[in-house]
Amino acid sequence: MEEIRILLDTDSSTAGDPMSRRRWTHQTSEKVAQCLAGGYGIKVSATVVRRLLKDLNYSLKSNKKCLSAGNSPDRDKQFGIIKGLREEYMAAGDPIISVDTKKKELIGLFKNSGRTWCRASKKVKDHDFRSEAKGLAAPYGIYDLQKNFGVLVVGESADTPEFAVNSIIMWWKKHGQYDYPNANRLLILADSGGSNGARPRVWKKQLQEQFADVFGITITVAHYPAGASKWNPIEHRMFNEISKNWAGQPLETFDTVVNFARKTRTKTGLRVEAYRDKRFYEKGKKVSDKEMNKIAFTRADELGKWNYMFEPRLFCRQINRPDHGLNGAKQSSLPTYQSVSNMISTGDGRQ
Repeated sequence: MEEIRILLDTDSSTAGDPMSRRRWTHQTSEKVAQCLAGGYGIKVSATVVRRLLKDLNYSLKSNKKCLSAGNSPDRDKQFGIIKGLREEYMAAGDPIISVDTKKKELIGLFKNSGRTWCRASKKVKDHDFRSEAKGLAAPYGIYDLQKNFGVLVVGESADTPEFAVNSIIMWWKKHGQYDYPNANRLLILADSGGSNGARPRVWKKQLQEQFADVFGITITVAHYPAGASKWNPIEHRMFNEISKNWAGQPLETFDTVVNFARKTRTKTGLRVEAYRDKRFYEKGKKVSDKEMNKIAFTRADELGKWNYMFEPRLFCRQINRPDHGLNGAKQSSLPTYQSVSNMISTGDGRQ
């Protein structure tokens, strides 16, 4: 054992944890056995080396993703704002949805990670070539925190802000308006990047024109800071359960994706419904400053880059609507809002 300790201590590939005294090496047990035979004349099998390594507190380790690129200085403050909003909407019984795009999936006979009970393994393609796929599924998820209910919209085109908003509209038309018949406001929790990110103008324009104006709903959006997407509830409450449900099963068709998502159930009561969206979505759409100025879009005074609100422009003059945080008693946890018509940065017409 002393020879092994000396051999590994002088090896640059050896590392360890000073607290637990657990150590690891990049060398295999076979290579250690060869070094012992060549350097010390000690002939042992790889099996014996593995046992001795265990006695020396060595173990097999994989990479651990824990190094951060750096947190935003406003991270904790934003989490506090989101916490306040969630508590307020929960107490009032108003809808709160967590949204995000799940990992895109190749459609066809491709390997899907995981194992399943069967008599024989399913034969799949030996390479995951995009050119051999029937298509690329873009699953967009909407998770209702109040109802512990999720909707997965399986897109067959690009993952664009327009697709994201249409998916939310599909949830509202098929479920939300029936689950919350008296709701006049909606809280959306989203990541700060992607098709529903904090910067895309198309996302904001679509929410205003296609949702807030059409349904007369005041929409408040709160984004999780960059690098904090794992705290978005949909990630660990819905997406992981869907992934476990279709683990080890090739996603041969778009309907296969939809059917596996629909069958997702948990002991804690999660239910998932799924739909296909066969529409084509064009990438690279732009929204001009002039178009943005027409939106009834207000940012919060505090961390307005991540927190903003849309008031319905058409309904607000036609029906008696309660105030949603700008002046009245139903004050939002976001401090105060101001119009962004004079805050639009020129040249930023990104999607």
